[in-house]
Amino acid sequence: MRLVVTTPLALVLDAPDAARILAEDASGGFGILPGHADFLTVLPVSVLTWFDRAGTEHNVALRRGVLRVAGGQTVSVAAREAVAGNALEDLEGAVLDRFRAAERDEATARVSTERLNLATMRSLQRYLGTAAGYGRMPAADDGAGS
Repeated sequence: MRLVVTTPLALVLDAPDAARILAEDASGGFGILPGHADFLTVLPVSVLTWFDRAGTEHNVALRRGVLRVAGGQTVSVAAREAVAGNALEDLEGAVLDRFRAAERDEATARVSTERLNLATMRSLQRYLGTAAGYGRMPAADDGAGS
């Protein structure tokens, strides 16, 4: 089975001899063997582990991504960032911590941007509401009064 891991800037891994792949999505951990049914899932910040035909373990730290199994023989992962390595401890320590911090920073930036957008919309509504009041004609006097 072939395992391909890419980011927007690079081909991180192209392993034609993957015998078994272990990954994790929102529902939990899962495994992929040759002949697996077609499959598509979203991956969080995690470590994908794969074993070659000789049984050697390899790891790839992922910062979110999409995993796709096609034809039971090709597993493709498109990730925002990815770092390949064999030492799981190294990947879990420095790399995953960096990926998780980047995720938190992006979430904070999204919230700040959304707050700014809402404040802008409120200001615009207040401005338009006030401006609309200046354009109104006074009520006509029908002569029936006093």
